[in-house]
Amino acid sequence: MSSDAPVILITGGSRGIGAATARLAAAQGYNVAISFVSNEAAALTVAADVRAAGRQALAIRADGADPQEVARLFAEIDQKFGRIDVLVNNAGVIAKQSRVEDIGFNRMQRIFAVNAIGPILCAQQAGKRMSTRYGGRGGVVINVSSSSARLGSPNEYVDYAASKGALETFTTGFAKEVAKEGIRVNCVRPGHIYTQMHADGGEPGRVDRVKDTIPMGRGGQPEEVARAILWLASAEASFVTGTFLDATGGK
Repeated sequence: MSSDAPVILITGGSRGIGAATARLAAAQGYNVAISFVSNEAAALTVAADVRAAGRQALAIRADGADPQEVARLFAEIDQKFGRIDVLVNNAGVIAKQSRVEDIGFNRMQRIFAVNAIGPILCAQQAGKRMSTRYGGRGGVVINVSSSSARLGSPNEYVDYAASKGALETFTTGFAKEVAKEGIRVNCVRPGHIYTQMHADGGEPGRVDRVKDTIPMGRGGQPEEVARAILWLASAEASFVTGTFLDATGGK
């Protein structure tokens, strides 16, 4: 089913920054597809919010680290919407705070599979659909990194930070590769944001612990990052590609 409304895919859209981006995108007139891995109830709640805003919604279970599931994700978007205009590579995982010498191999593999390889797999699928080289109408890819890619997250998540560093280098290279094909590729770097991810790292109150180190003196809200993402997706950012936008409160 085709529609005149633009279509945005947000990976990891069931919670946190992804869910906030889905809701704001719907308010701005996008039809919204989200992927999720485990929490179907949360994903369906976000989809219901999108529909309540008068837009179409699609929630699809898909592990971004699995190329077959990524291909199926995009096939379902083709079937429902017949187009994709914006990809937000938001899905990410973190593990318990740890020093480097204590990080297990399976953890390293999973962190890089989801945070670095997954976005590349999604970008491949989106690029083939968006690129004017393949008859597409252009589009936007936005990768969600982390200020940890700059800071390194010592004693906490060096593996996570390193995976986000890989995502940032991919942003730079892919942006240059497809710039003449109607595709803009940018990256948002959230800082300390109030989301459930900190609980996954073993410290639900982490933002409150570190907020005094943030120049603005507070943590950020998911909606504040969503606004940055959707600005980069918009025509207002028409000459912006290969760019990194920090949403960190100055840290």
